[in-house]
Amino acid sequence: MKVLKSIVKWLIGIIAVVVILAYMFDYDYILKGVRVVYFTGHSSAFIDDYPYFENDTIYKGTETDVWPLDPDYNKATLTNRLIDTNSEFGTVAYMIIKNDSIYYEWYAEGYSKGSKTNSFSMAKSITSSLMAKAVMDGYIKGLDQPISDFIPQYEGAKTTVGDLASMASGLDWVEHYTSPFSITARANYDDDLAEVILNQEVVNEPGQEFEYLSGSTQLLGMVIQEATGKSLASYLSESFWQPMGASQNALWQLDDKENRLAKAFCCISSNARDFARFGKLYKDNGVWDGKRILDSSYVAKATTSRFEGEPYGYGFWISDYMDKHIFAMRGILGQYVITIPEDNLIVVRLGHHRSTNVVNSFPEDFYIYIDEAYKMIE
Repeated sequence: MKVLKSIVKWLIGIIAVVVILAYMFDYDYILKGVRVVYFTGHSSAFIDDYPYFENDTIYKGTETDVWPLDPDYNKATLTNRLIDTNSEFGTVAYMIIKNDSIYYEWYAEGYSKGSKTNSFSMAKSITSSLMAKAVMDGYIKGLDQPISDFIPQYEGAKTTVGDLASMASGLDWVEHYTSPFSITARANYDDDLAEVILNQEVVNEPGQEFEYLSGSTQLLGMVIQEATGKSLASYLSESFWQPMGASQNALWQLDDKENRLAKAFCCISSNARDFARFGKLYKDNGVWDGKRILDSSYVAKATTSRFEGEPYGYGFWISDYMDKHIFAMRGILGQYVITIPEDNLIVVRLGHHRSTNVVNSFPEDFYIYIDEAYKMIE
């Protein structure tokens, strides 16, 4: 018994020392990560983590735009391959929108059409859309405007607003998802996100090549906030959520209840039907219900590779799978809004995991969700 008590005391002492050192050397964000992830029974970020963070509300309007149902709504059945893929990667929502009507939707694990789950990096597409809207509204002059006009700390840097949106910022950022000491982990759990980002320097020539960095989109969000004088959630609500008739209020994770800076690179919690609205908006060249929300020339630019041979435009991933022009919103755990304009088709998938096998810059399951959607609508 004495030995057990001695071991417990040593463990408590070690934990106390670790906590003290974490605070001394500014690694206390790791403690939050441990509390949010491991103490909730998870091993990584998870899709319904929003209750563990501060959030800003993205308000829907008084009038919602309900997706029409296809005459053959849910008459199709999931293919065997899709059933296996959904089971393997923990799909909680799968939806096919054909000719602007919901042809098929399926939910699992108690999730439903109203369930909120984390967008993760699909939020990058939305943040870039806010940038384009800020240009339309006159808050930003254009994609070539230097970010130093909004963030004085970058005085002298050549990085433009468009460079941030197209992942060509030149920032000193290492995109790493497994190390708790990475800048990506710090950005997700630190209580002062602005300080984290503003410590990043421009070390490479911007506007020259594609390099996927979450810090680029976070800095873009800060530029938008400075330019508009509005929170990202508020600007998103008035610019898109309400005009597109979103069915529910959504949530955007913040760094802290005092700083209240939105995580522009990730973490909008909403449902499959409302995420899909962005696929339709871009498919329809920026028009929703007869009203122009985004400039058509920007939509074309956003959904086309900026750098030849690279899979990214401005906030959207680009693929030529099946010799079709496909663009997609994409999150780290297999969150997808996949849009195929030539066939008037949108495929949405939300879930817990994605394939670790990468084919032509996309997780292998990305192609499965497309392939099986085509089989289901035949």
